[in-house]
Amino acid sequence: MAIELEIKLTLSEQAQSKALDWLSVQSEAACGNRKVLVNRYYDTPDAALNQARAALRVRQFGDRYIQTLKTQGEFVDGAHRRQEWEWSLPGPELDVSLLAETPLNGQLDLQQLALAFETNFTRQVVMLNAADAVIEVAVDSGEIVSGGSVRPLHEVELELKSGQPAALMTWAKALAHEVPVFLNLISKAEQGYYLAGIYQPDELIDTGPIDATRFLRVLSVSWLTEAAFKIPESSLALLQGKAEASGLLDIWREVESEVTTSASTRDLMDKVPRLGVLQLALASG
Repeated sequence: MAIELEIKLTLSEQAQSKALDWLSVQSEAACGNRKVLVNRYYDTPDAALNQARAALRVRQFGDRYIQTLKTQGEFVDGAHRRQEWEWSLPGPELDVSLLAETPLNGQLDLQQLALAFETNFTRQVVMLNAADAVIEVAVDSGEIVSGGSVRPLHEVELELKSGQPAALMTWAKALAHEVPVFLNLISKAEQGYYLAGIYQPDELIDTGPIDATRFLRVLSVSWLTEAAFKIPESSLALLQGKAEASGLLDIWREVESEVTTSASTRDLMDKVPRLGVLQLALASG
């Protein structure tokens, strides 16, 4: 079992191409091979794994097969921190016996696990060997598939391999100043579950104050569902204060004019290209 720490950024296909170009020319960068990944996610008919806030997949790349179990974990200082178990497989079939030594054992009927959805994409890896950390950057482009439904996928994931966790945020912020990005708290698995119709995220309506982490979650849920949201007046001072402390009051003013009425994240991303800069500041403040 390992602990995974990563920051996930969603962006347009055009911005993703520019992001890869920028990453590739950094003095700390070493570009790896491009590979095609086929990822099959499994759950029970009543979505017991999803309800347990876990995701189980078998990934194929070339002639290799890897089975992975991840917990949803927690969102800390802009990064996802979660537990992860990983096993090599001889072929594409799920091996439920490997789950006996994980928290899933005894929580559900492992024999009921069946294919729920797929995430299939091309991944270009760029390794950043900085003075304070080694970071793997995965530039993923493809689609999420469930039945006859398809959702496009364009992401840049920064994962800490060794060194200082703060380096993740430093590089994410640097990239956000180069191309428009969106700090996304919704995982590929959550997108797949939503597309499959077996997952509904939390509501976008809040009656009390919203801190920065909750604000980022609301933005991500709105991005996933394309539903509108409205931020209560009681939360504006807190969010404005954090933005001002980061020297980003100008971006906050652009965002504030949208979220105090009724807005969707996708509209907000179009109207405020520097949204990701503000998100990363709020996450690390």
